[in-house]
Amino acid sequence: MRKWSNRIKPAYEIKNEETLETIQTYYTYFKKRYGYRRIRDNINLYTGTNHSDNYIYRLMRAYNLKSIIRRKRPGFVKTKPEQIGENKLNMVFTASNPNENWLSDVTEFKYGYAGQKLYLSAILDLYDKSVVSYHIHHRNDNHLVSTTLKKAVKNNPNTHPMFHSDRGYQYTSRAFKSLLDKHNMVQSMSRVGKCIDNGPIENL
Repeated sequence: MRKWSNRIKPAYEIKNEETLETIQTYYTYFKKRYGYRRIRDNINLYTGTNHSDNYIYRLMRAYNLKSIIRRKRPGFVKTKPEQIGENKLNMVFTASNPNENWLSDVTEFKYGYAGQKLYLSAILDLYDKSVVSYHIHHRNDNHLVSTTLKKAVKNNPNTHPMFHSDRGYQYTSRAFKSLLDKHNMVQSMSRVGKCIDNGPIENL
């Protein structure tokens, strides 16, 4: 027993213990949702190592570190729009003056090995195709589009453009319509499934 306790650990055993400690840190950080491949990707990326799939798999299996498989929610149920605007812009993608017609849209971006998402909301002026305002947020929600509109109003006070968008749930909310009404803006919306109705900003 004494001989075992005083033995010198071989290099491979020390390496396994250090790697396992790193694995457990990442496993806990990602709330036990990542399997050995995604754990491997993150460890190699952020620690500058080059561990193989098999090596990380063996260590995780030996200590019973398994990803928690999240059950898919039963069929997605579409939410009913609180209000819908007419397509008043009607694909007339011109304007005689600045701040006459604004287009808005939200774009999703993925980054990093973990597939994190960012959402960019922007407002385009049809007069010169310039960006009136934009906002980036980690969630695609009402805060994203309302903040973008508030920035546009702050940068262009006392303007009352027609505001055109698709029928995303943020734009069809009563809260967003109230914000448009507050600033005396006319709301216009694309037809269902017709991204061409919002073409100039969809193609940016």
